[in-house]
Amino acid sequence: MPSKPSKDLEIFDNPNTNRDYVIRIDIPEFTCLCPKTGQPDFATLHLEYIADKACVELKSLKMYIWSFRDEGAFHEAVTNQILDDLVVATNPRFMRLKSIFNVRGGIYTEVVSEYQLSGWTPKSVVNLQHL
Repeated sequence: MPSKPSKDLEIFDNPNTNRDYVIRIDIPEFTCLCPKTGQPDFATLHLEYIADKACVELKSLKMYIWSFRDEGAFHEAVTNQILDDLVVATNPRFMRLKSIFNVRGGIYTEVVSEYQLSGWTPKSVVNLQHL
């Protein structure tokens, strides 16, 4: 197998540190194991962030996400662990991770976790309407 799971997150320089811009990444194939039953849990992860000096490199993110496939984790814990690891790697101005887990026993779970750099203030949203 040419590639394998890894906990290493690689970064690259933010190409435009003078501007707040949103990076959105959808990860529709996240899997981990239920820590109680050992059965697989499936989720779609929605990551959005405003980079400061660094951005996460996508192939390393893919390998990082893959590394959870055989690990037992509660939905709340794994969402916060992924966010914490990404924050450590990239030190963003803002980052939000939303995990939407597939139904299990008639229950859907959605976990949203956020980080904001101390002292950073988001800019006002410009709402352009079509007339």
